[in-house]
Amino acid sequence: MLKKEDVVVFDFDGTLSEFDSNVEFGKYCFRHSVRPWLFLPLMGVAYIARMFNPGGIWWRQNMRRFITPDMVQRFAPDFIRAHIRNRFGWAADQVAKERAACHSVILVSASPDYLVPHLVRGMKFDAVLCSRMDAQKPWRYEFLCWGPNKVVAMDEWAKKNKIIPHVVRSYSDSLSDMPLMEIADEQVWIDRKTGLRKSA
Repeated sequence: MLKKEDVVVFDFDGTLSEFDSNVEFGKYCFRHSVRPWLFLPLMGVAYIARMFNPGGIWWRQNMRRFITPDMVQRFAPDFIRAHIRNRFGWAADQVAKERAACHSVILVSASPDYLVPHLVRGMKFDAVLCSRMDAQKPWRYEFLCWGPNKVVAMDEWAKKNKIIPHVVRSYSDSLSDMPLMEIADEQVWIDRKTGLRKSA
C-alpha cells in the first residue's frame, strides 16, 4: 500500500552551490590534460546545436566527449575536494532543518553521478538523484536528469519506495526546473550568484 509523504526537493548547482559542477569539471580537465583541447572543433559545433535545441542531449554529450573513465578516476577526487568548498554556507543547515521538520529531503540534479553524490556527502539527503552516465563512456547519458526528467526521476524514486510524494517545498535557481517547481506548494528561488533567496 502506498503512503503519502511530505518531500522537500533541492537542486544543486546554483542552488546549494556556486558555479555549475559539470561545467567546472570540464574546465578542470582542460587545465590538467591536452585531450580536451583536441575536441574544440566538435565543441564548437555542439555549441551551435545548443542554440537551436537548448534541451537536447546530442550537444551536451559532444561538449564533453573528451571525458574518459581514466580522466574521471584521476581528476574527479581532487576536483570534488576543491569544488565542495563552493557550497553556500546555509545549505547544510537548511537541509538539516527540513529533515528536522520530518520531511523527506531529496536532491535532484542534472550533473553527473560521478560528481554530485560526492559533492553532497555529509548532508544526509534521503535520496540523491542525478544524471546517470555510461561508466565506459562518461560523456554519454543513460538518463539526463534535467527539466521534466527531474519529475520523472522523483517519481521513479517514489515508486521504488512505495510512497506518494507531496512536495512541500522546492529550491532552485533555474527556470529549467519549472516542471519540478510547479508541483511544489512553495517555490524557493535562489540567486545563483549570491546564494540568497530571491524576493518574490
